Amino acid sequence: MTGVDLSTAEPGLTEWLARGFHGEMGYMAAHGLKRARPAELVPGTVSVITARMDYLSAATPQNWQVIEFDRLKRPGEGVVSVYARGRDYHKVMRQRLQKLSERIARHLGPFGHRVFTDSAPVLEAELAARSGQGWRGKHTLVLSREAGSMFFLGEIYVSLPLPPSEPLSAHCGTCQACIEVCPTQAIVAPYRLDARRCISYLTIEHAGPIPLELRALIGNRIYGCDDCQLICPWNKYAQRSALPDFDEREGLSGVQLLQLLAWSEDQFLHYTEGGPIRRIGHERWRRNVVVALGNALRSAPQEAELVAIRCALTQAQATASPLLREHIDWALQAPGG
Repeated sequence: MTGVDLSTAEPGLTEWLARGFHGEMGYMAAHGLKRARPAELVPGTVSVITARMDYLSAATPQNWQVIEFDRLKRPGEGVVSVYARGRDYHKVMRQRLQKLSERIARHLGPFGHRVFTDSAPVLEAELAARSGQGWRGKHTLVLSREAGSMFFLGEIYVSLPLPPSEPLSAHCGTCQACIEVCPTQAIVAPYRLDARRCISYLTIEHAGPIPLELRALIGNRIYGCDDCQLICPWNKYAQRSALPDFDEREGLSGVQLLQLLAWSEDQFLHYTEGGPIRRIGHERWRRNVVVALGNALRSAPQEAELVAIRCALTQAQATASPLLREHIDWALQAPGG
């Protein structure tokens, strides 16, 4: 629980936007400082209830961080961020927060409220940190001593005056593992992220050509990036979800890039139905896969794999859009491509 005075967060938000760190995410700037002013976004709001929802699947093994890092060492395999292998969290979190609101109303009577989960101009991490969900890590995500950072955040803006929770002190100390591990050095300083360099931004939010100087650094990551969370010592405490919604779906884990490139649009829609990946569309998905295949070629694969990748990319050129063709051309420029 927290109040609505986020004025001390406004200078940081203003500077971040002024430096263009939000990239093409125009929605970050579109609402001005309403992000830091809950009562302006939803008139009548006097308190914010925050919630977190763990998303590691119930079957996640104890050494999951090691397993996920090992995936990055297999250049022919496409790696999807852990959170995106199950159902779209927006739907799950929103429904649960709405049910919570209805339960509160049954006890207290009707009250003004609005539910959010990564869906409006809301400073989610700031609100979560102020309400005691955790502290801001140097990668800018919220960290908890009991749950690491592998969770989603959601909020209920309410018209009720509620007692605020105590914020927690930070426990990152001198650790800079998340900064050092970032493949593209997107964490330009502690607590400061340049989204334009972030692989999650590049593979999800960015619609155009991926900058040339960053393509090789993406490796085999085709949707999102978990490196800064995988390396974080606090994620040894990451909790498993009891919800089947976040169980890994077929086709989104441990699949070869060549197989993913061959997906028709209908197959893409089938495998991503109800999940967060669908929103980037088939073309952007193929763009990401092509970049990963270009990096696979640069990893000096066996002759048979090299030939298979080169043939698949050449075949894809025939019907490629200008965006996709540009990335295919780049991929084929690799040694042996």
